[in-house]
Amino acid sequence: MSDLPTAAELEEITAGAAPEGPGIVLCECFARDGLQHEDTILPPEAKIVIIERIADCGFRRIEITSFAHPRQVPQFADAEAVLRGVRRRPGVLFKATCPNPQAVKRALAAREAGWGPEEISLLISASEGHSQRNLKRSREEQWANVAEMAALGRDAFTLVGTISVAFDCPFDGRTPQERVLEDAERFASLGVTRIAIGDTIGSATPPRVRDLIGWLHGALPTATFIAHFHDSRGTGVANTLAAIEAGLTHADCALGGTGGHPARIAYGEGFTGNTCTEDLATALDAMGYVTGLDLAALRAAGHAAEHLLGRRLDSKVARADAES
Repeated sequence: MSDLPTAAELEEITAGAAPEGPGIVLCECFARDGLQHEDTILPPEAKIVIIERIADCGFRRIEITSFAHPRQVPQFADAEAVLRGVRRRPGVLFKATCPNPQAVKRALAAREAGWGPEEISLLISASEGHSQRNLKRSREEQWANVAEMAALGRDAFTLVGTISVAFDCPFDGRTPQERVLEDAERFASLGVTRIAIGDTIGSATPPRVRDLIGWLHGALPTATFIAHFHDSRGTGVANTLAAIEAGLTHADCALGGTGGHPARIAYGEGFTGNTCTEDLATALDAMGYVTGLDLAALRAAGHAAEHLLGRRLDSKVARADAES
């Protein structure tokens, strides 16, 4: 095997806040979560170029692909090609989504070859209805999958667990906070201590976010919680800021507010995109938080993403630039 850092060493790279001030680690998700919503299949060369531009902005965590089966998500049939083509940078973790044990085995093979991801993400739904509709299996069946995936990957990767529909489910209604804590504790018992809290249909509000995040912090202080909020009702930035004010130091976002749900999956209300990176980073900077990002380079990367997709994206900062 190549002389690669262990999972414990990888964890130290982004384990906490930046030392120079109140630091926030943003994970840029355009190349995976952002693109999964797109019907047009982009060539790997184009993805590599935009990932390099994203990395040049100063991100410490970047989600760049998925090991989903190509028949299920054709956009990521080139996962290995993208991982091989992206230049490694000290202090930067690349993340890949793994929906099943076979996907983890592909990630392990890539890592054995010397160009695999440093992080992998594992998914659970906090409601039975969403699990059956989105994952095509029960919660207990998915937990069995996650346990196998964690066992396969825990010595090679930093593991990130995502809890979908952590606030509301479009099929089962409001998600009990106790269910979210139960799932977070279950992830932690498997050695997964980075846990993304997903507002899958974008229905959360800042008071609910502060309440849930504060409660989770108190109940499971050893976990690193990550805000992963969608902007369906235009509250993605507000909810992410509320999570940060409640103590989170990590958040997910995507250039131009892209992504949200895979193509042809429609539920909830409104636009399905992720929290917009340019707008969130600009707000954090104005509030005195340190992200380590070059905001001018970030805005340029957002415009490059618009050019790549051939349409106007949803960044308010980008529109202000265009009109100034």
